[in-house]
Amino acid sequence: MLDSIFSAALTSSELTFTDAIMTIFISIVLGGLISFTYMKTNPGGYSQSFTLTMVLLPVIVAIIILLIGSNVARAFSLAGAFSIIRFRSAPGDPKDITFVLFTMASGLACGVGSFGYAVLFTLILCVLMFILNRTGFGARKSQQKTLKVTIPENLGYEEAFAEVFDRFNVRYELKKIRTTELGSLYELVYEVTIDEHTSQKELLDAVRTRNGNLDLSLTMCPTTTDY
Repeated sequence: MLDSIFSAALTSSELTFTDAIMTIFISIVLGGLISFTYMKTNPGGYSQSFTLTMVLLPVIVAIIILLIGSNVARAFSLAGAFSIIRFRSAPGDPKDITFVLFTMASGLACGVGSFGYAVLFTLILCVLMFILNRTGFGARKSQQKTLKVTIPENLGYEEAFAEVFDRFNVRYELKKIRTTELGSLYELVYEVTIDEHTSQKELLDAVRTRNGNLDLSLTMCPTTTDY
């Protein structure tokens, strides 16, 4: 019986109303499950438009597959129609792209009538995403940031904060040095790697004590343009 469920497919070349309703309904349910998984594994934030897209995308893909069927001429006609549509968007997060492919695969499986396999791999991957998210798989234990510090000219910049960095177990690399205020001050740019258990406030307070409470900044997401 189990084999018959997973081997069931739309073998008929005729598109019936019952097959279409079943395909659309299952695609919506699977798309909603995938969208729910995405929302629960992205507590940091997500857009409503993307979550709605994941609900609709499996249905759209399944309908396209249903309309094409085994008709080669219809497949070329649909390919020509969709070729005039251009999608322009900024490169997304790899996880978002994975979920888009996930929803498309679910829609394809429903479109060809492999409902059992569509439900099976959707459930397995959703459970896998929950497990990976809860266990923090791949999460970095340290954070890389950019630290900009202003020091007076009488303070040697080569080893100005070496003792502070060693005390807080911070790996650092001096990336840039420039003078300000007509050469009376130096601005140092460090690339620092801070452990997740390190108190950033205590680190900045120690740096402020060393540089005479002059300006400093800690950039959370350093890029090459920060230098």
